[in-house]
Order: sequence, then structure tokens, then C-alpha cells
Amino acid sequence: MPVTFNHSILAAKDRHASAQFLADILDLAAPTSWGPFTSVELDGGVTIQFAEPPVDEIQMQHYAFLVDDERFDAVLARVQERGIPYTADPQLQLAQQINTNHGGRGFYFFDPAGHGFEVLTRPYGG
Repeated sequence: MPVTFNHSILAAKDRHASAQFLADILDLAAPTSWGPFTSVELDGGVTIQFAEPPVDEIQMQHYAFLVDDERFDAVLARVQERGIPYTADPQLQLAQQINTNHGGRGFYFFDPAGHGFEVLTRPYGG
């Protein structure tokens, strides 16, 4: 069996709100809940699960989503319609802009728990 990525768990103050945010922005199926997790299913059998750990501070994590040009345009439009701040760079210097790195397009934004999300149309590297 090949090694494939199956799931990851992200800490959230409100697991339902964070999962719904991701599903809405990426136009995915409604989140589902099981036990302490609220899950968002991505294509290819990958799941992002949100959980509410008993901590006061959540450590930021970064997740990048590779999409085609059509979905990129739709995701960017939803981010803009909701007034969500975004930037072309991870240093947060190019506000309300997108980048054209690696022959594609990309941008960064944060979810309600403070995790950094990136949407890009071309993978990094060769």
C-alpha cells in the first residue's frame, strides 16, 4: 500500500465554527461530527478534523490547499465577499493582493482559530 495523507487535527476554540468556515470558503460538503471532532472532507480521501483542546492559547498551524484556477477564483471571491483579510505573502506585507509564484497564483488568510491557510494553483518546487 502506498503512503498517502489521510487526516490532520486542528485545534479550535469552536470546532463547529472553524469547520464550517473551511467548508464554506473552499465550497466543500457540510462538516460532520464524531466524538470530539468536527470534520471537513477534502478530495482524495483527506480529512481535516477540528477539536477543542483544553488550552487557553492555540498554536498557529499552516495548511496549503492546491486548487485549479476556477476554484481559486471562487475561493478568492468568497474571501473578498466576506471581508476576510488576505495577503500575497506569508510575511503579511502584501495585503489584499495575490501572488504569482511558481507560475500560478496564491494567497494567505487566517481561519477563526488563527490558523494560516494558503490557496495556490501550482505546487512549489519541481
